[in-house]
Amino acid sequence: MLVAFDFDGTLSDSEMTVLLGDQIGVAEQMAAITERSMNDEIDYAESLYRRCALLEGMADATAQAAFDQVVLRPGAGEVLAALQSAGVYTAILTGGFDRGVERALAAEDATVDTVVANRLPVVDDELTGEVEGPLIEGTKDDALEVLASTVGVPLAETVAVGDGANDLPMLEAAGLAIGFEPKPAVEPACDVVVSTMDELLEVLAVEGVL
Repeated sequence: MLVAFDFDGTLSDSEMTVLLGDQIGVAEQMAAITERSMNDEIDYAESLYRRCALLEGMADATAQAAFDQVVLRPGAGEVLAALQSAGVYTAILTGGFDRGVERALAAEDATVDTVVANRLPVVDDELTGEVEGPLIEGTKDDALEVLASTVGVPLAETVAVGDGANDLPMLEAAGLAIGFEPKPAVEPACDVVVSTMDELLEVLAVEGVL
């Protein structure tokens, strides 16, 4: 069994680009771009490029201060621990950034088997305004399929948990699609909808994942 989670908006209620934008006064512009993307109004890759371009010249130390604010939702650490105790392979597939995910997991002493995330390049201790990684142009269904094949789990035995438009491909590809407070455009693709980590634990138990 394999369970793949989105991060921003799912395992965490932090929005990394907004936290970064807060540091230099462009958070409102970023939030507007994010909202349009999550509601499937504009292309996700283009929205990410636009948001990251606003960060050009930001000191890396300032970026780290933003990543230090990224936290897991209450109960998320317990969900990850329960899955790992049950021998379930866990993964985070996020268009967010590796440093924020790593910081949030470390703060809760939580772990997952795999993190697939994007990166913000740094040159001379400043963000370049660019973004790199497999989940910009690439889609989460492809990432899920590659991961399932690598782990040796049929797609029918995978679970995807997400909330936004860029989660749609993996929600549609997975054997079980769980929406965590999904956006209106996403909810029709979900087999089950939850709004807390306690509810998610219950669903995973009922579905025989735990």
